[in-house]
Amino acid sequence: MSLSLQEKLDIIKKFGTNEKDSGKAEVQVALLTARINQLTSHFEANKKDHASRRGLLQMVGKRKRLLAYLAEKDIARYRSIIKELNIRK
Repeated sequence: MSLSLQEKLDIIKKFGTNEKDSGKAEVQVALLTARINQLTSHFEANKKDHASRRGLLQMVGKRKRLLAYLAEKDIARYRSIIKELNIRK
């Protein structure tokens, strides 16, 4: 169910400054977005999995808080991550 190690490393390389930079807000948002997208497709097949749905809602809330932090600190980085991940429509 979770992201594979290679998928995580690819996301960290793409959004971080190097392959070990997993602490940046952009990297954390990208990892959460990938996991949220994966869980969303899981719920199409498993409609009654309420325990995982609660975890999904927690991830969405964490991503929202990280994006709010990023918007407050550096609006240019916020706009670039939103555009890159296609979060807002």
